[in-house]
Amino acid sequence: MPKSGTVALVGRPNAGKSTLMNRLLEEKLAIVSDKPQTTRHRIVGILSGERGQMVFYDTPGIHRPLHRLNRQMVRYALDAMNDADVTALLVDSSEKFGKGDAYMLDLAGKAEGPRVLILNKADKVRKPKLLPRIEQYAKTGLFEEIVPISATTGENCDRLLDVLWNLLPEGEPLFDPELLTIHPERFLVTERIREKVLELTSDELPFTTAVVLERWEEEPEKNLVLIYASILVERPGQKKIVVGRQGAMIKAIGTAARLDLEEYLEKRVFLDLNVRLEPDWREDQALLAQIDRDVDLGTE
Repeated sequence: MPKSGTVALVGRPNAGKSTLMNRLLEEKLAIVSDKPQTTRHRIVGILSGERGQMVFYDTPGIHRPLHRLNRQMVRYALDAMNDADVTALLVDSSEKFGKGDAYMLDLAGKAEGPRVLILNKADKVRKPKLLPRIEQYAKTGLFEEIVPISATTGENCDRLLDVLWNLLPEGEPLFDPELLTIHPERFLVTERIREKVLELTSDELPFTTAVVLERWEEEPEKNLVLIYASILVERPGQKKIVVGRQGAMIKAIGTAARLDLEEYLEKRVFLDLNVRLEPDWREDQALLAQIDRDVDLGTE
């Protein structure tokens, strides 16, 4: 029988969960940034092949939530861990073990299915320093396997895949094997625009910006899609940063996003970006629901 099941990629912010899922899928599905809290939803990635179907849940980094948005993000991560057949805990092995790691160990210990520990960013750590980390986690007795990898370079990711396949139950595919994800194209488009905001703006903005799709029009005869979107910010000073001097920053974001979207959609793209001031949007239940409307997690 082929294997079929779900794997929750969980961990603290910036552990490399999205980079790893993209690496294992061999496709860019989740947006990636060096800023923490980039992932805000449970992103579903589907790997189908001769061995069966492995469905990944890329989850928000677990952190102390200070806003309604952040509480929602942490809930997505915990729900994914509870729903999955296998829990894969990612740890940044280049960082010292701290209270956050201890908290993640406690959470992982509550997962019912088999657990795997992934020591990511192993390419940044000398082997003599890595071995004590492996021993420290092995002593907990929580994990079926401990696998050091580099999601960035791909080092040891083949072995990790073998470990995960071995732990999945037998069964029929959960989704059409032709699918890479269950998320609508429009949600993935807003995510790619947000990725460019994260890439090009300062450290303060990642937590306080979001992208909302306002309008989507298609002109098939011209192989053209017209996308109108708003970048939400909380304060006038943030709007100033995103717009930039004489509109230079919003223009740079728009150009980078348009080029990325044309490659992704395989169409010509007209992209109109607007910066919208929405004070305290992270606490606004109605606005958060509007932002989520296109995600369609499909795992309820």
